[in-house]
Amino acid sequence: MKSILVTGGAGFIGSNFVPYFAQKYPEYHVINLDKLTYAGDLTNVSECNDMSNYTFVQGDICDRALIEKLFADYDIRGVIHFAAESHVDNSIKNPMAFIQTNVEGTFTLCDVAYHHWMEAPHKVKQGYENCRFHHISTDEVYGTLGETGYFTENTPYAPNSPYSASKASSDFIVRAYHHTFGMNVTTSNCSNNYGPKQHNEKLIPHIISKALAEQPLPIYGQGLNIRDWLYVLDHCKAIDLIFHKGKAGETYNVGGHNERNNITIVKTICAILDEKRPRANGAKYEELITFVQDRAGHDFRYAIDATKLEDKLGWHADETFDTGIVKTVEWYLKG
Repeated sequence: MKSILVTGGAGFIGSNFVPYFAQKYPEYHVINLDKLTYAGDLTNVSECNDMSNYTFVQGDICDRALIEKLFADYDIRGVIHFAAESHVDNSIKNPMAFIQTNVEGTFTLCDVAYHHWMEAPHKVKQGYENCRFHHISTDEVYGTLGETGYFTENTPYAPNSPYSASKASSDFIVRAYHHTFGMNVTTSNCSNNYGPKQHNEKLIPHIISKALAEQPLPIYGQGLNIRDWLYVLDHCKAIDLIFHKGKAGETYNVGGHNERNNITIVKTICAILDEKRPRANGAKYEELITFVQDRAGHDFRYAIDATKLEDKLGWHADETFDTGIVKTVEWYLKG
């Protein structure tokens, strides 16, 4: 059985990926390594508890001794690296945590994988020819866009927050291990994800929880900042495809072609809740919207051009925003 190490598999995207991946590939032993910070929750992967090809390990990707032990004990043949600090507001308050996890942690994983899989630069150990390190990153490394244009894989990096700067650094570490050492790596840079299991510090679950509690719905500035939204399971399918079919050393952008500004997102959620769980007093949820001081260094617009992924690997998103947001709200209502 081939052992695949998935880091951060109890967080939002990772916990959607792990059950999908472990179920789809019973021939893989999926080792889920997660530190279980505030953003990780084992209940997110409870559906894996009875899977014979699944193992959970609590630990820190910066702990080199632990990573080396996992590679030795399980003879790890692939890494899918989600683990990261990811909330921009938190990176403004405490940037050091982002440097440690996103930069040092990614380096530790790359370096241990290199020594386990390779004898020397550009010389793979016999039997390890198909080992791959896939790194999950963000479109925020590209900076911000105006009202037109899209991020492509050739867009120059211009990170504007401590979070995006730390992710850009991690991208470059992965790139260096390919170009200097010849390690088999791929990277994906994805637009904003949404869907089940997302921590309520993020916009969509935050608005849903505030609305259900009939509390003010805070929106930065005038709510005009634009993001390209992708349903989380569509992202998981893209990662699966890139990990198995992507070209070594390549980067693939993943986006949903679903641009919405924040005020539109919030009003859409309010309308769905008006239908599915009306307020007792008969008022509209939209009446709870309140505008707050804008985030420091708030990027105006992100939008992904996923043509390379679509044309080279045949990926496409199954959900539009209009279908995915209804599924998402319904999941939170059931919770």
